[in-house]
Amino acid sequence: MSGDGDGALRSPSEGSLSGIDILPDESKYVCTLSAELIAKAREELQEKPEWRLRDVQALRDMVCKDYPNLGTCLDDAFLLRFLRARKFDYDRALQLLVNYHSCRRSWPEVFTNLKPSAIKPVLDSGFVTVLSHLDDEGRHVVCIRPDRWTPSNYPITENIRAIYLTLEKLIQSEETQVNGIVILADYKGVSLSKASHFGPFIAKKVIGILQDGFPIRIKAVNIINEPRIFKGIFAIIKPFLKEKIANRFFLHGSDQSSLHRNLSPRILPEEYGGIAGKLDISTWNELLLASEDDFLYDVSHLAISSDYMPHDPLMSGEIDEKQCDDSLRSLKTQLYSCY
Repeated sequence: MSGDGDGALRSPSEGSLSGIDILPDESKYVCTLSAELIAKAREELQEKPEWRLRDVQALRDMVCKDYPNLGTCLDDAFLLRFLRARKFDYDRALQLLVNYHSCRRSWPEVFTNLKPSAIKPVLDSGFVTVLSHLDDEGRHVVCIRPDRWTPSNYPITENIRAIYLTLEKLIQSEETQVNGIVILADYKGVSLSKASHFGPFIAKKVIGILQDGFPIRIKAVNIINEPRIFKGIFAIIKPFLKEKIANRFFLHGSDQSSLHRNLSPRILPEEYGGIAGKLDISTWNELLLASEDDFLYDVSHLAISSDYMPHDPLMSGEIDEKQCDDSLRSLKTQLYSCY
C-alpha cells in the first residue's frame, strides 16, 4: 500500500482514519484505489476495472428484478461493497445485500435510531475504537475492550450498535473493502456476571451479521488477556462460526510476544507492548461523531419497505427454543467451571 510506511494517520489519499471520506449524495462512482490495490483487487477479489460498472449494473438489475421492494440504495459505490465482499459472485453478493437488510429489519433494539450521537456514551467509554495506524497489510485494526463496559449503565445492545457503526464507517473506504480489517479484543477483567450478558441469542445474531450480513472482510481476530472464563464465551461463539472464520481466531493470553507475531509493535499502543504511544480513542470518536449527516443519508436510503418481509432464521435470530435452552444451560456450566 502506498504511503509513508508506518500506517500512521495521514492525508485522505493515503488511506488512514482521516482518509475515510464521507460519500457525497448521489455521486457518480470514481475509483480511489491505488494501482497497487487495483492489482490486489484483481488478484484476490476477481475485480476487473474494465468490467466493474458492468458488474455493478448486473447486480442492480438483479435487485430490481428479484427484490423490487427491498428499499436499498442502488448507487454504484454502495453496491460495489457487496460485490467485493463476495468476490464478484453476483448471486452471493445479492444474498449478502438481502441479508444486510434482513439484519437491520430484524433487530430493532440495535438498528432503530442508529447514528453516532446515539452511542456517544459507548464511544466515550472506550469500549470500541480504531487504532491510529494501519497494520502491515494496510488494514485498520478495530480494538474492542469489554472491560470498559459497565452493564448497569446501558444494555449490551448499545455496544453492538457502536461496533456496527464503526464497521459502517470503515467500509466506506475502498481500501478497507479490498484489504479487510483486523480485530483486537482485550478481555482483561471480564467477569462472570459480565460474560453472562452474551448468551446464545446475542451470539447468533452478532455472528450472523458479521459472517453473512455485512460487506466487510474480517481477516483476523486477535484475543488478548482472555481469562479462563473465555473458554465458556468462545464455546457460545464457535458453533455459529464458519470454519474459515474460526481459523482466523488467535488467542494470545497475556503473551504480548505472541500478539506481536500477528500485529507489529510498530502499530500497537503501549498498552499492548507497542511503540505507537498511548491508546488514543479521541481521534476515532471525533471522526465518527462528525459523520452524523452521513448516517442520516444512509438511513434515508436503507429504510425497509413494509412490503419486504424476508424470512431467514439465521438473520432473524429465530432459533429452536430447546436448542437455545440447552446452549444456555451449557454456557452456565462452562462459565462456572472456568471461573
